[in-house]
Amino acid sequence: MKGKANSSTILLPVFLPAVAIILLLVIGTISNPDLAGEAFDATLAWITKTFGWFYMLSVAIFLVFIVAVASSSWGNIKLGPDHAEPQYSFPEWFAMLFSAGYGVALLYFGVAEPVLHYSSPPAGAAETVDAARQAMQIAFFHWGFHIWAIYGLVGLVLAYFAFRHGLPLSIRSALYPLIGDKIYGPIGHAVDVFAILGTLFGIATTLGLSVTQINAGLHYLSDDIPIDIMVQVGTIAIVTVAATVSVIAGMDKGVKRLSILNMILAVALMTTVFIFGETVHILEAFLQNTGSYLSGIVERTFNIQAYSRSDWIGNWTLFIFGWTIAWAPFVGMFIAKISRGRTIRQFVFGVMLVPTMFTFLWFSVFGDTALNAIMNEGVNTLITDVQDNEAIALFKLYDLLPGSSIMSGLTVLLIITFFVTSSDSGSLVIDSLASGGKEESPVWQRIFWAFLEGTVAAVLLLAGGLSALQTMTITSALPFAVIMLMAAAGLWRALIIEGYRNNSLQANTLNRNRGRSTNLKGRLAAMVDYPTRKEVHEFIETTVIEAMNEMQSELKHKEWDANVEFDSEMGRAIFTVERHEHMDFIYDIRMTEHLVPGFSYAELRHEDDESEKYFRAEVFLRRGGQAYDIYGYDKQSIAKDILDQFENYLHFLDTSPGELPWEMDAHDEMLNKPES
Repeated sequence: MKGKANSSTILLPVFLPAVAIILLLVIGTISNPDLAGEAFDATLAWITKTFGWFYMLSVAIFLVFIVAVASSSWGNIKLGPDHAEPQYSFPEWFAMLFSAGYGVALLYFGVAEPVLHYSSPPAGAAETVDAARQAMQIAFFHWGFHIWAIYGLVGLVLAYFAFRHGLPLSIRSALYPLIGDKIYGPIGHAVDVFAILGTLFGIATTLGLSVTQINAGLHYLSDDIPIDIMVQVGTIAIVTVAATVSVIAGMDKGVKRLSILNMILAVALMTTVFIFGETVHILEAFLQNTGSYLSGIVERTFNIQAYSRSDWIGNWTLFIFGWTIAWAPFVGMFIAKISRGRTIRQFVFGVMLVPTMFTFLWFSVFGDTALNAIMNEGVNTLITDVQDNEAIALFKLYDLLPGSSIMSGLTVLLIITFFVTSSDSGSLVIDSLASGGKEESPVWQRIFWAFLEGTVAAVLLLAGGLSALQTMTITSALPFAVIMLMAAAGLWRALIIEGYRNNSLQANTLNRNRGRSTNLKGRLAAMVDYPTRKEVHEFIETTVIEAMNEMQSELKHKEWDANVEFDSEMGRAIFTVERHEHMDFIYDIRMTEHLVPGFSYAELRHEDDESEKYFRAEVFLRRGGQAYDIYGYDKQSIAKDILDQFENYLHFLDTSPGELPWEMDAHDEMLNKPES
C-alpha cells in the first residue's frame, strides 16, 4: 500500500512539455536578465495593442454566460449526483475560495489602486472630486463581478463534468462535448499544458506581489531590514518551505485551516480600520460607489481606450483581467474541488455575489479612508509614498490610525498566510493537471511544483520585477482565454442535452404509479415501519435479488446483456444492462441509514435499536439517488419499478437529439462509495 501511495501519477505528455517550457524560460532569464526584461516589455506592449479588445470581449462573454446559466432552469442541476450534499459548510467554502482567489490582491491594491487612480486618472483632471469617484469606480470594476465570472466559469465547467459525468477533474474535460475522446490525445494534452503554464505564471505574479509587500512591511517594522530584491528572493524561499509543509498536510488540515485563519485576520483588520476611520463616510461611499459601479458596468466593460490609446489600460485593466484568466485554471479547479454537491445556482451566486460584496466593502474601508485623508485631512504625502512604492501603501495608511504597529504586524502575518495558501493550493491544482486530473498523488510531486513556483517567481523578479510578472501573466492568458470560450460552448451543449433528457423523462413518467404494493399490509408497513439493518439486508439479498434475476432472465431471452451483482458487505444490489454503443442502464438498490423521525411512536421502534436508527432500501440511478424506498415491495412491484426506470432510459435514448457518451464510466465512483 505504501509503495502504491508513493508511485507517480504524472502524465508525461503533459508534464514534460510544461516543465521544459518553464525551465527554458528560467534558464534564459537567468542567463541575460536585462535582455529578458526588454523582451518582456516589448511583448507586453504588442499583446496589449493587438489583443486588448479580445480580452475585454471575452470577459464580457464569460460574465453574461455564467449569469444566464445560473438564472435558467439549469441552475437547479447539482454539481454531482442528485443526492450529493456539499462537503464544506458555507463559511468554510467562502474562506477557502477567498484565500485562493485574490486575498493577496486586496492587501496589495486595497489602498494603492484608488490612490494611484486619484493622482493619475485615465481621463480627466487629477486630484479632484471627480478623480476620486472615478478611482473608486475603476477599483470596483477591476475586482468586481468580472474576475469572479472568470473564476466561476472555469470552476463550474470542471465541477459539472467531473462530479456529474465522471470525467477527469481537468481542463480538457470541458471540451468533451465538442471533440469527444480526442480530449485524451494531443489536443487534451495541449489544453492542460496551457493551463499549467497560465496557473504557474499567475501564481508567480501573486508571489511576486506578496514578497514586495512583505518586504515593505518588515522594513516598516524594522529599519534594519532594507527594501531589497535579495530580501524578497529570500522571503520567497522561506515562505515556499512553509507552503510545502501545508501541501504535505493536505486540503483539510492545511489549506482549509489556513484559509479560515486568513478570513479571521482579514475581517479583524478591516473592522479596525472601519471603526477608527471615518465610519459614516465609509458607509456612504460604499453605497454610492456600488451604485455607480452597477450603473456604469456596461460602458466600462467595453471601454478599451480606442480613441485615447495609452499604457494605462495595459498596466491596469488588461493586466488584472489577464492575471485572472491566467490564474483561472488554478482558482477554478480549486473552487470546483470544494464545491461538489452544490447546485449550479448556489455555486454561481455564491462565487460571484459574496466575494464581490466583500471586495466592495474592503475597497470602501481602505481605499476611501486613504482618499479621505488626502482630500479632507491634507495628507498629500500619501500620494508620493504610494507612487514611489505601491507595496507600502497599506502600511502608510496605518500610520494615520491608532495601533499602527500592531496592524502592520498582523498584515505581514496575513500576507504570509495568503502567500502560503496560494502556493500550496496552486501546487495541488497544478499537480492534478499534470496527472491527467487525478485527485490523489504522492507528496513528492506536490513538493516539486511548490518549489518550481517559488523559483519562477524569484527569477521573474530578478529579470524585471512587476513588469516581467505582468508580461508572463498576460501572455499565458491569451491561449487560455480561447480555451475558456470553447469550454463555455461545451458546457452549453451539455446542459441542453441534460435539460432535454430531464424534460423527456418527466413527460414519460407523468401520472405513472411507482408500483408500490397495493395491499393494506404492505402500504401500512411502508408508512410506519422502521426496519433494522438485518431486515433490510435480508430483503435486498432475497426479494430484490430474486426480482433482478427474473428481469435478467427475461432480458436475456430478448438478447439483451443484463447483469446482477450483490455486495453482501454493503448490502447493495446492482442491476446493469450493458449497451456498448450507449451509456449502460444502472439500477442500484442501496441500504441507507437514517435517524428515526421524532414523530414516530416509541412503541413502534425495535427494542434493540438503542441508537434510534432505521434503514431503507433506496433506489439509485446513474444520475444519483431517487429519494424513494422500496423496502416492503414484493417481487412483482420491484420488477415493475425496474421496468419503469428502464423505459425512461430507453425513452431518452430514443428521443434525445444527442447522447451523453462521457457518462459511460460516470457511475464507477458513485457505485463504489457507501451512502450514510
